[in-house]
Amino acid sequence: MQYHETEAFYSELYDELFPILRSITGPGLRQSYGIFNRFMPLEISSIRSGSMIFDWQVPKEWHCEDAYVLGPDGEKVADMKRLNLEVVNYSEPVNVEMGLDELQDHLYSLPELPQAIPYVTSYYKKRWGFCVSQEVRDNLKPGQYRAVVKSEFVDGSLDIAQTVLAGESEKEVLLSSYLCHPSMANNELSGPLVLLGLYHRIKQWPKRRYTYRFALHPETIGSLGLLHLEGEGLRKNLVSGLVINCMGGEPDELVFKHSRNDNGVLDKLLYHLNEHGFNHQNIPFSPLSGSDERQYNSPGFQLPVCCVSRCFHSGFKEYHTSLDNKEKMGIAPLIDSIDKLEKILLAHEQVATFENKYPFGEPNLGKRGLYPTLSFFSKERTSQLDELNDIKMLLNYSDGEHDTIDIADKQNKCVSDMYSAINKLEEQALLEMT
Repeated sequence: MQYHETEAFYSELYDELFPILRSITGPGLRQSYGIFNRFMPLEISSIRSGSMIFDWQVPKEWHCEDAYVLGPDGEKVADMKRLNLEVVNYSEPVNVEMGLDELQDHLYSLPELPQAIPYVTSYYKKRWGFCVSQEVRDNLKPGQYRAVVKSEFVDGSLDIAQTVLAGESEKEVLLSSYLCHPSMANNELSGPLVLLGLYHRIKQWPKRRYTYRFALHPETIGSLGLLHLEGEGLRKNLVSGLVINCMGGEPDELVFKHSRNDNGVLDKLLYHLNEHGFNHQNIPFSPLSGSDERQYNSPGFQLPVCCVSRCFHSGFKEYHTSLDNKEKMGIAPLIDSIDKLEKILLAHEQVATFENKYPFGEPNLGKRGLYPTLSFFSKERTSQLDELNDIKMLLNYSDGEHDTIDIADKQNKCVSDMYSAINKLEEQALLEMT
């Protein structure tokens, strides 16, 4: 299968990824990386089990071969091979017979969503359990049940996948998503699939002002691992970051959770774009909920990393359940999310602080083909005059203190509309990015 930006491609890739038993470590995660590596070159960095990452310790890998509960009649009440949400992720091995009352202590269900099977994890405390729908649980009959989990914990590694598209500047934009949840759609596969689409869109741009780092990793421990590996470089070079998750379903509107200090290039741009016809929602940072942006924005790093979703911040009832499926998520919304994010990132490419290389008086634009050599303007040449105004504003305010959003605001226009003027001034070496 070759990469094609079509609903059929994403649907087929989704179907390949969905059945894999993923967790924060182990073979399922590596298998998923291997699939993405067919379409974007990923470099894998590994941190050994037992290693300390700030205040966290990398756990041993969880390898689970099978997990099920046999009822009194021999039928499987829960079965990981039917749906891998049906075992508590990171369950320790067990093979035991018990009555229904004792088994209930190891079952998880959602009374408010009686048909849903919940997603439950226990990464850092050993226990075992199974997840069933409330409908199944309510119909369990008294008798003897056998619970079997064929798992083991082995010394291995936390694996983090990255790829970088170099730009003209070492200043960097981080785009990240997590890949650790098994058998869920919106809250698992939508983010990595959109990340893949953005990689191919950005790769095709004729030029890139910024360098783009794409990261796939498990949630929380993975972003901490990325900071462990790349933290100093990110402190030095990162101008914007974006955690991407829950990019399918409804509504159509993108919701951006801003960074902790709300002072990154993307933070500023998102407010600016909403004043010029972009329809997205901006919400403030909070550590009380969210995803990996909490780690990037922790007080020791305070990196300008935002988070984007279509429904994560407002919540959706299918979250962390078997109801979060392909039909509910949809494939078309993923491509729509790629479209919207690329448009914002293209605008981000026009945001920079420049220095005028000829600051003493106005540079001679005529000899560079940037100013009319005939002092006559007609209505037909209005667009040329608009661009000339952009050029004059950029040259005057490119003093190392005003960025291009500041300059665009002075003209009450969108920074993305200044693309042509910025490009021509750079081509003529009249502006240099600071």
